[in-house]
Amino acid sequence: MKTTTLKVSDLSHHWHLVDLDGQILGRAAVKIATLLTGKGKALTGDHLDNGDFVVAINADKFRVTGKKMTDKIYYSHSGFPGGFREISLEQLKARDPRKVIEKAVKGMLPKDKFQQTRLRRLKIFTDAKHPYTVELGLVKKEETK
Repeated sequence: MKTTTLKVSDLSHHWHLVDLDGQILGRAAVKIATLLTGKGKALTGDHLDNGDFVVAINADKFRVTGKKMTDKIYYSHSGFPGGFREISLEQLKARDPRKVIEKAVKGMLPKDKFQQTRLRRLKIFTDAKHPYTVELGLVKKEETK
């Protein structure tokens, strides 16, 4: 039996539409990260990026369980003295719900050379309107004329 290896000619990037309306944040982030990495495909390999594009809509309508909305804190530091910042999930969702989804998905992606490339293939929108069309289960960006 021969071992098949993923080649550049075997790469194919499909488009997926994920509706976050009423979905739990962590579970949705796992699904999105799996699609971005291409782990659900028949041929996978760590040396090539075989992931798909993901369009996530209704980013402001996700749910969290328990008291995470008030208790979950995101930390950052500017590198300068006194540059420590913290913001709760509730405040970040009110400011920009797309950042919450992006941070959750980024935390579930492997920390390797493909992480930024995979995050660029993630398109997040706060409502159901987006500049992509859905045809035959595939999502393609509309041509601007």
